[in-house]
Amino acid sequence: MISPCVGVYENEGLVYYIVNGLPVYTHGKDDLSAFRFITSNFITRGLCRKSEVQRCFGVSEDSVHRYWKKFKEQGEEGFFGVDKRLGGKAHKILGEKRLRIQSKLDKGQSVLSIAKEEGVRESAIRYQISQGYLKKSQTLT
Repeated sequence: MISPCVGVYENEGLVYYIVNGLPVYTHGKDDLSAFRFITSNFITRGLCRKSEVQRCFGVSEDSVHRYWKKFKEQGEEGFFGVDKRLGGKAHKILGEKRLRIQSKLDKGQSVLSIAKEEGVRESAIRYQISQGYLKKSQTLT
């Protein structure tokens, strides 16, 4: 339990958040942006306190405060929006773009060439593969 009304558990690499017995969020266990967004959202809504997040997850007071402040100032965009440090390219690959990329991966095309064609970073595609959102073709050599 994070607080009397918010709980969390992990199952098969996914982290689930429960509020008053109802599931409200899920993310991959290594997805720090989602973790920071969700816990900051809970704090802002008054569902838990910063100290409860610190205690439950073993994170520092400074980091909890920093990401809570980022949530208050920028909202969801601060965690999942355009990364200005990387030329304005967002790290999320969704919808039709994900389907196109998966089709190219299925045909055995290289991640680098797909990234260039689709206008995304190679690391974004590799991250999607590591999280299970995309599957790399297993060609026999």
